[in-house]
Amino acid sequence: MFHPLRVSDVERLTDDSVAVTFAVPPELRETFRHVPGQHLALRRHGVGGEEIRRTYSICSPAAPEGEAPVLRVGIRLVDGGEFSTYALKELAVGDTVEVMEPMGRFLLAPRPGRFAAIVGGSGITPVLSMASTLLAREPQARFCLIRSDRTAASTMFLDEVADLKDRFPDRFQLVTVLSREEQQSGLPSGRLDQERLAGLLPALLPVGEVDGWFLCGPLGLVVGAERALRGLGVDRGRIHQEIFHVDDGSAPAVRAAAVPAHATLTATLDGRSGTWPVQEGESLLETVLRSRSDAPYACKGGVCGTCRAFLVTGEVRMDRNYALESEETDAGYVLACQSHAVTPEVELDFDR
Repeated sequence: MFHPLRVSDVERLTDDSVAVTFAVPPELRETFRHVPGQHLALRRHGVGGEEIRRTYSICSPAAPEGEAPVLRVGIRLVDGGEFSTYALKELAVGDTVEVMEPMGRFLLAPRPGRFAAIVGGSGITPVLSMASTLLAREPQARFCLIRSDRTAASTMFLDEVADLKDRFPDRFQLVTVLSREEQQSGLPSGRLDQERLAGLLPALLPVGEVDGWFLCGPLGLVVGAERALRGLGVDRGRIHQEIFHVDDGSAPAVRAAAVPAHATLTATLDGRSGTWPVQEGESLLETVLRSRSDAPYACKGGVCGTCRAFLVTGEVRMDRNYALESEETDAGYVLACQSHAVTPEVELDFDR
């Protein structure tokens, strides 16, 4: 469900990014109490009345029980991006934006242990919430942040990360790599690819003792980091990832199976079920949206996971999946925006 929230602050981070803070009224504090790593779906209507939805990760620490949540997201300008262009050029304090309650499964609840993150660009956003919450609440936790950016001027949340280094010098380790600019000290410039990470990580920290690895950013970085970690013997269950965008041509979609003649979809959403015919070429999310405009979705690109649903019966084929962990797909979950019917009858449950 979307809620209208007032913008209480818009802070320019870099030439192409801002941090937007929303005021949360008392009656919605529990609705918007987030776990570090979650994201928000934002909605507005364009000039022609078309609905525009985008997801952005929460960068603020999770509020302790009893305190009002601080709802702050990081937004980077995307070429041709309608919402990001609006956020950077028009959005102002006092404006109202429709916001869905926090969602996502790229999470780090505070607990003792050693944790590490490899991020690229705006992938720092959810990890900033993770690290700041963890270090403040759990004195027996350590966090290593390895971040890759193009240049120092394009680096988001410089001050916030520097503050973590000052507050927790013994428990927070920061490694910065710039791909297009030399640093006066630190690592040489260049991309953090699989080969480089495989050599770098063992020199930075005891890889086998890390309780959780969090990878976030462009597809190429995340895939390379996962392969490097797996090559170093890290168990798949300790690796968590979230894709922020998919590079063009880097991962072609799987050709979806043709929709069977007279295929039907039954879906349960917010306790109500319905059955509808599946039209040729449409995803199952599109089938639901023709009759239920309240069906959950944001990116429609297989990245955010907002449209996750449980496959009760039938068989589907997904075009892309950058949001669900293998454990989730094994358990029967699919992305409705990427799923096409393979069998004549399919049933999805959005409530599980």
